[in-house]
Amino acid sequence: MSRRDALTWVLEAEVFPASHAAMRDAVVARGHEVVLWTDEWVWGARWPRLDGPVVFHGSLGNADFVARSSLWRPGAFCNTEAFRCTAWYPAAQPWLLHETWVSTTVAAFVASPAAVFDALDADAAVFVRPDSPLKPFSGRALRRDAVSLDALDHGFYYDDDALPIIVAPIRNVEREWRYVVVDGHVVAGSAYAADGRTALPDDPNGAPWAFAAKVAKALPLPDPVTVLDVCACDGRLRLLELNPFSGADLYACDRTGVVRAVSAVVARSA
Repeated sequence: MSRRDALTWVLEAEVFPASHAAMRDAVVARGHEVVLWTDEWVWGARWPRLDGPVVFHGSLGNADFVARSSLWRPGAFCNTEAFRCTAWYPAAQPWLLHETWVSTTVAAFVASPAAVFDALDADAAVFVRPDSPLKPFSGRALRRDAVSLDALDHGFYYDDDALPIIVAPIRNVEREWRYVVVDGHVVAGSAYAADGRTALPDDPNGAPWAFAAKVAKALPLPDPVTVLDVCACDGRLRLLELNPFSGADLYACDRTGVVRAVSAVVARSA
């Protein structure tokens, strides 16, 4: 491999400690270089000089930082604004888990929860998540009588109560899968349990993989490399969410296939 075709992967090892070795080994086997991320680069504003194309994989916050900066190219697959729920939910409606949903803010929801509950025809509880893919708080169910700033972690992980949020009816998610999509093609997949994040390789010939492939072909995705989550709900497969590749846990996805496909995308754009 020529130096022009070489690719450096900057990996934040401590973010995915259980799977870091698998990613590192897949990168090395491809003939690429691994550089371990350190937060000291940010604190000291002293960045390593990395020749050629670079891809980051680690925490969402650092993926967003790298994507917004001009440090490296492509740097990170984390088109944060395009991954906002409000940016892609409308086009995804035929497959989306949330058949109805409301876009509002933390402040507006806290000020008038009844208006949101009534708009959704919800009685006891609703599901609330940030609009942002950077997830300043985790998605959760909230009862009508429990809506408050504290209940939405205001003051802990964010301070602006104008934070945009999505509110939707409660759905019973039975199983979940995660897929890595590159140029509209599913290249790796993993089943996982949301409670505990236990992961298992997924069957490329199974119905969830086929559903993910169908959605990936039809839905305009935020990045050429995107993570697509599928779930089973009421006996049907649905699109749960889209996530930036550079900040996503890949669970039991085949790292060799992921590195090969991502490397091809980077080589074509270099």
